[in-house]
Amino acid sequence: MGGIDPTAWVAPSAVVTGDVTIGARSRVLHGAVLNGDLGPVAIGADVLVMEQSLLRGRSDHPLRVGDAVLIGPHSHLNGTVVEDEVFVATGVSMFPGSRARSGCELRINSVLHVNSVLAPGSVLPIGWIAAGDPAQLFSPDRHDELWAVQEQLDFPGTVYGVPRGTPMRELMRRQCARYGPG
Repeated sequence: MGGIDPTAWVAPSAVVTGDVTIGARSRVLHGAVLNGDLGPVAIGADVLVMEQSLLRGRSDHPLRVGDAVLIGPHSHLNGTVVEDEVFVATGVSMFPGSRARSGCELRINSVLHVNSVLAPGSVLPIGWIAAGDPAQLFSPDRHDELWAVQEQLDFPGTVYGVPRGTPMRELMRRQCARYGPG
């Protein structure tokens, strides 16, 4: 059940809750949230988690970050795997079941979609989306091509545990109750 290495540092205004492990010499800066309440979060050695980042583990997709990783401010990592020596820039989103292999660069505001895998050393350009296994890279203006790949990745099933086509109203009721008190 988690633990913070004595050589790691967590800012007083960061939130670390649930099953969270933080490795040697890692730093968690002000306002970052490491949420292991719904599943484990494991941070390796020499990792920098910058301000306002959200890292969330899930029971079916634990969050794992390797060694020597920089996670930029305002990033959202949810049930993903980040291997060693990866650069995660400001505003990056990584969804459940995704994986950034060693040496990848995910640039500002890029997205690694559910169940998608970036090959080692890949660069995901600013604002682009990676989808599939192996991941294909899409600029934001290629929505129809992206959808053809993304539709098969089962976003609603992976993230919300419901089949595609579940009415949005029902989905919102389920999810808000899931995260509510009690």
